[in-house]
Amino acid sequence: MTVLFQLAVGCALALAVCAGAVGYFRTVRTPRPPIGVFNGADIFLMMGFVLALPYLYLALPGAVLPVVLALAFAGGLSVGYQPVIGDGRLRWALIAALIAAVLGTHLAFGDTGAPYWIANSCVVGLVVVSATNINVQGGMRLRNVAWFLLALTAYDAFFAWVVPLTEELSDAIQGYPFAPAAGLRVGEDLGAVLGMGDLLAYALFTTTAYKAYGKAGLRTGLVLVVLFGAVAPMATLHIAGAVTGHAPAMIPAQVFFGPAAFIGHLFLRRRGPERRMADVTFRRDRIGAAPAPRPARAAA
Repeated sequence: MTVLFQLAVGCALALAVCAGAVGYFRTVRTPRPPIGVFNGADIFLMMGFVLALPYLYLALPGAVLPVVLALAFAGGLSVGYQPVIGDGRLRWALIAALIAAVLGTHLAFGDTGAPYWIANSCVVGLVVVSATNINVQGGMRLRNVAWFLLALTAYDAFFAWVVPLTEELSDAIQGYPFAPAAGLRVGEDLGAVLGMGDLLAYALFTTTAYKAYGKAGLRTGLVLVVLFGAVAPMATLHIAGAVTGHAPAMIPAQVFFGPAAFIGHLFLRRRGPERRMADVTFRRDRIGAAPAPRPARAAA
């Protein structure tokens, strides 16, 4: 029962954020920042940020950490959904309602209550969708994402199995609201949780693959997300527990998904060069496009 529950929740969450990110990409055009084209230096800077963020979280006092996470969530929602809700007062009112829902359900049901995890997952999913599109529409390409995920694989493996930084961060946020994760818990025994970073990796790869190669990229991304992002880590966790007699403390999902995504990038690259943002037609552009003028007839 536990295995099926975790697989169902994991697959549903992974597919939901990917579908949300691609749906946003198809319908909403975000303002493009003047950052030029992504290159190796940008990937290096992103990895530096990823490396520094857990240390920053752990350096904060326990009670301050959820406040920082709540502010980060609110800022991400405001920036990401400004093209969707242009009225700033309405946008911030909705963001305040979402943040209040997470805090209220945590106070009422605790961090093992299903209502809290549903509310927190909605906020995390919306942040992932907006962050994905800010990067993808800002110029990030599939090869950038593939190399970034490969670097993230080494990072996650090192800080899960060599230096237990990931486990320390998980312990630090235990008992507080605004966890950087999505999932569902039903009591103390039944639960499935995916990290916000993993969800962002799935959405980034799927959305950039769709931008680069259309429906073929979307199909490839979704298959890899389900098989190597959701199924493989959870199945390995339970198989290892059955074989050894005790379940491992942590199985980083990127150990499976990162290499698979890189191979998926190499497979898609055989189709030709990636599409650029200038080559993508948005749904709004198609709906609002004026009909082409008819050619004038020659006078008889």
